[in-house]
Amino acid sequence: MNFFARTLRRWYWSIPRDGDRILWKNYVLKLLLKITAWCFGLSIGIVLLYWIVPVPATALMFQRCWEQWRDPEREVRLEHDWVPYEKISKYLQLAVVCSEDQEFLEHEGFDFEAIEKAYKYNQKHKRKRGASTISQQTAKNVFLWPSRSWIRKGFEVYFTFVMELFWDKKRIMTVYLNSIEFGDGIYGCEAAAQHYFGKSAEKLNRREAALLAAVLPNPIIYKADKPSRTVLDKQAWILNQMRMWKNDIDYEDPNTPKKITDKPR
Repeated sequence: MNFFARTLRRWYWSIPRDGDRILWKNYVLKLLLKITAWCFGLSIGIVLLYWIVPVPATALMFQRCWEQWRDPEREVRLEHDWVPYEKISKYLQLAVVCSEDQEFLEHEGFDFEAIEKAYKYNQKHKRKRGASTISQQTAKNVFLWPSRSWIRKGFEVYFTFVMELFWDKKRIMTVYLNSIEFGDGIYGCEAAAQHYFGKSAEKLNRREAALLAAVLPNPIIYKADKPSRTVLDKQAWILNQMRMWKNDIDYEDPNTPKKITDKPR
């Protein structure tokens, strides 16, 4: 009790004063500046940490476990095995670029042309079209919570900027493919490769990589083990795009094709 009282007294007398008048406005402003500085420092520290160490889990993984636990028809499952960049099939890296973000090697985190196209499309259609890059998806999956709001979108922009500032494209791709959801309770390329094909992620061939990439819009609805016609059509489109890239992705000397065919919706 004495410790609490001393701490409270010390805090009270640390508040700025002008004679006997307490300057609350100055105190609150100074406190907000300190909190902001701490938040910036902490966020940058986390980005730098994940530049070096594997990402152990994401908010989505915990949310899915909670949803599974509450649903008696679903099994509580969390399959997630981190693998380094060298253990990820180049075909899978190319497949997700073809499917999700064909300007990945060229942009600095944001594809403004795609954002403009999505904005114009969404003005005229009820079914909304997104324009998030792989970098933005990585920022959302790793550092934020799975929801739709302008606040979360603002944080997504911030973390994408910081991430692109410190990480190279290989690191972004590594974290992305180790964190995304490939099925109910299946996260990351290694767990997906083992679950669906009984092999490691580095052994995935072109068709298997394209199939995994094809379910990414919604891996809870679209199934890699029971692909619908929509998924198979998307797989075929991705394979065609991969051929345009000559079935290779070059991070050092970007080999992005000039012409990109509209993908199926």
